[in-house]
Formats: sequence, structure tokens, C-alpha cells
Amino acid sequence: MSPARKTAFRILKLAAKGAHSTDLLHQLTPSLDPRDAALATELVLGCLRRQGQLDWLIGQHIAKPQLDLEVRIALQLGVYQLRHLSRIPAHAAVNESVQLVRWAQKSSAAGLVNAILRKAGRGPIAWPTAALHCSMPEWLFAKWVRDFGPARAESIALAGLIPPETYVRVPVSRWPEAERLQLEPTSLPGCYRALGSGTGGFRIQDIGSQSIVPLLELEPRLRFLDLCAAPGGKTAQALESGVYATACDLYLSRLRSLDGFKCDRVVLDAARPLPLRGTFDRILVDAPCSGTGTLRRNPEIRWRVEQKDLAVQSERQALILNHALPLLSRGGRLVYSTCSLEREENEDVVERVLAKAGPRFQLVRTLRRTPGEEPGDGFYAAVITSR
Repeated sequence: MSPARKTAFRILKLAAKGAHSTDLLHQLTPSLDPRDAALATELVLGCLRRQGQLDWLIGQHIAKPQLDLEVRIALQLGVYQLRHLSRIPAHAAVNESVQLVRWAQKSSAAGLVNAILRKAGRGPIAWPTAALHCSMPEWLFAKWVRDFGPARAESIALAGLIPPETYVRVPVSRWPEAERLQLEPTSLPGCYRALGSGTGGFRIQDIGSQSIVPLLELEPRLRFLDLCAAPGGKTAQALESGVYATACDLYLSRLRSLDGFKCDRVVLDAARPLPLRGTFDRILVDAPCSGTGTLRRNPEIRWRVEQKDLAVQSERQALILNHALPLLSRGGRLVYSTCSLEREENEDVVERVLAKAGPRFQLVRTLRRTPGEEPGDGFYAAVITSR
């Protein structure tokens, strides 16, 4: 068996039990040959993006839908290669999946795997539902149809099946270091699309993520609070402006990415009353959310998020925003943002909180980045000022 397929199998098995695929890829692929690492990454993210389609196709060839996890993953890997990696010979895709179930001590299923994959083929499929055509859970796709309309819902969902482009953050002061790299400027100052594989050690940060900090209109020496700072990309971007920054998060380990940056770091739970003194000229509330705007890079989210999760997230987000507003100086500016596409986590939170906050706080602008319509991940942001 190839190291790439064994690694992909291990990661998919752990992801099925709740682990994050991107974290596992960062942990397990660096020891592989670059070509094997690239194939493992393609297999893992491709299988997760198209999991709904793969499971449906598998189900067309078995009488009983219940399969051992190891057998199902081996079949998913095989079907994905057959249907989406034409450069891999069909016999290799089939044989390696058969070997995987034997390696996983499921030898009794080897014949079943072989038979199903030889029937799966590479021909066109008439998917029975629009959600399956987009490899989306029925409930979430139906919600997007209600929220965005059928055409936009399909466009957003299909965008989630496309591997994301790589963007890097290059501060103006460091541009001479970046000139030798294959970087293409974007409409966002300091944000570049990587055209080659090298990023020169510059921080990889999606263009959608980089679009949030400019809304704060930062200036040197302003007091800046990043209330939910991990993994630190937006704090680092804000520091380019010469602000005095305070970065907060629930765990110190999540703030380690800011080692070496000149900022205060505070461990706190932003959903509880905040133990911070004074006020801040600028506040960023990049709230924890469902992450439905990031399905390209976090494909398992679509299979994990549930309708009830949106209500839970919304309550927590409202608490965080409620606690942040009193820390905003008069004449100050607060940005509430999420990488969610869901109204429950975005407009509804802002409207509910501001309705109770009184006339001192005013919503002056909103931003929405939609996958398939703007480059990068989906984001929502609301700009709130204090009088």
C-alpha cells in the first residue's frame, strides 16, 4: 500500500471520531514524500467534501447500509479515486482499497470492497436531490435555499467542493522579502494570492479573514482589543498599524501563535463578564461560530453542524458582544465578525444585542463575503460605533 493512502485512511478514521482533518494533515503528512503528502491531502479533503455522494454511491451496491467504519472509509477512498482522480488507474484504486481493509484487520470484507468498487465505475450520475448534487446535508441545503434562494444556494454549496486558493499576508515593511516569490496582489492591501507552492515563511491567511481588520480603521497608538484572538492572524494584521494590542482567548495555548509579537495576552472566557479595566478605541469580536463559510478548507463541518448548534452558538455570541460593548470608548469602533453564513449567528445576533444596548451604539456598516461570489472563505461583519 502507498504511504499516502495509509495516511489518508488513518486521518479519515480519526476525523470520523471528531478530530479535525486539517490538524491531522499538518501532523501526519510532513514526514511523507511531497508527492505522497499531496495525494494524502487530496484524498482526505476530497473524501470529506464529497462524503454524502460517496456514501450514496456505496449504498447503491449493498443490501445492508451498515458497514464497519474501516470498510466504509476504504470504500470512500476507492470510489473517490475512481470518480475524481482520473490519473490513478482504476485497478490501483480498487486493489489499494482491498489492501486497506486487510491492513485494518477486516479481511472478511475484502471481497465486498472489491465487488463494490468494480461496479462503481466512472460514468455520469443523475443525483436524486439537489443537496446530493452538491454533497450537502439535506437540512442545511434546504436552509440555504430559504435564506439565499435556490440558485445562490447551489452556487455556494458547489463552491464548497473546490479546493481553496492560498493567500498570504505580507506587511508593507516586508515586501522586499516577498519579491522573489510567485505572489499576485489582490484588491486588499497586503493580501497576496500564492501562485506557486512557496510562501517564503509569510503567514498563510485567507483573503476573507484579511478583509475584516480594515473595517476597524486602525491608526497608530490606538488601544485595540481582540476579544477572541486565536489563532492570532487578525491580531498580527492589526499590529501592522502600530496599535497597542490586547489579545484574549479561552486558553493560553491558543495564543502561542502570537509569541514574538508585541501585545498583551489575556486568558479569559469572553462569554462571561470581562475582567478588563478601562476602555478600548477599537474592538474586534471575531466570535466562535459554526464555520459554514469555510467548507472548502474545513469540509467535515458540513457533516457535523446541526440545526440546534446554531441556537447554542447564537446565545454565546450574543453574550460575548454584550460584554464587549461597554469596553468601547466613546467615538470608538467595534467589529463583530464570524466565518458563518447563517443569519442566526450574524444579523440576528447584532440586531438582538443592539436593540437592548441603547442609543449610544449604532450599526454603521455590514459586510458579507459569499463563497462562489467573492474569493476566499465566507464571512460576515458588522461595524458598530459608540457615541
